[in-house]
Amino acid sequence: MKNEKSYSEIMKTRNMFKKKNEKKSMLDVYIQMILDEAIYLRKKEVLEEKINHAIDTRDKALFMKLSNEFKELNKIAL
Repeated sequence: MKNEKSYSEIMKTRNMFKKKNEKKSMLDVYIQMILDEAIYLRKKEVLEEKINHAIDTRDKALFMKLSNEFKELNKIAL
């Protein structure tokens, strides 16, 4: 006699497996959100430092370029 599972047993196993995958997926989403936030904050910090340096050296062209990048970065964050 073969060791066969009933349809309901197969479905229960499938649903349990699916729930485990959903939990992993949510964990992946949370991890990605944390990484995205860290990258965003670092880019923002670097741009602010470069903008301040451009102001200190009175480099208007560089300031305009960097301030536009800063605006675009803030648009993405919203």
